[in-house]
Amino acid sequence: MKISSLEDLYGTNWGKVNKTVYKRILLKLSGEALMGNQPYGIDYPVLQAISGEIKAIVGFGVQLGVVMGGGNIFRGIQAESKYIERNTADYIGMLATVMNSLTLQSALGRIGVESVVQSAIDMIKVAESFTQNKAIDHLLKGKVVIFAGGTGNPYFTTDTAAALRGAEIKAEAILKATKVDGVYDKDPVKHVDAKIFKEINYNDVLAKNLKVMDATAVSLCRENKIPIIVFNLLIKGNIERVITGKSIGTVIKG
Repeated sequence: MKISSLEDLYGTNWGKVNKTVYKRILLKLSGEALMGNQPYGIDYPVLQAISGEIKAIVGFGVQLGVVMGGGNIFRGIQAESKYIERNTADYIGMLATVMNSLTLQSALGRIGVESVVQSAIDMIKVAESFTQNKAIDHLLKGKVVIFAGGTGNPYFTTDTAAALRGAEIKAEAILKATKVDGVYDKDPVKHVDAKIFKEINYNDVLAKNLKVMDATAVSLCRENKIPIIVFNLLIKGNIERVITGKSIGTVIKG
């Protein structure tokens, strides 16, 4: 059967059967999320737990794109400030995202979840080169698409890559998985009186200079009317709660 739409794949009773509020989402995973309590690298029990949550999403029939960060291996901006030129440092950071993406793909494969890694930097022996049409085709076939290599350009963060890929695959929401419960008016680690926003609009995020995502990423989401949901990845089941419409974390929209 030729698949040309979400209805071809899932039928017209989507919401009634699956009880989800989204058909297609983009999940932004930071490299730091993979570290767990380690100072660097990958905490494999954490990787296993994240893979299990992704499997649950796929089980609901939600089409899922994932953008990987690389901060658990290499952070370009920090390296650039000392010894390495910014362009070079950013490219090294992009390669770190490819490493994380391949690791996630392997972990998903072990639990029976089919996935494809698409890279913004051509490396045909380890990943597909990113194209919008191929990515959407994979999603329509029920595969998880893991986007690696950032935007393929220096000076752009993986948050911007998430906003860009989210727009390109026509995601209904971007889920930014973090280590905190949502967006606060100030750093909750440093300020015990910090207050969380349950909902906030794009312009206020930019005006208040809230450090949830960089300004380019927020602006891209605003222009394409893609809501951003910021939530705590470390609480088991939170991704499922988000896709089924539970009030989790902070919603950025409007």
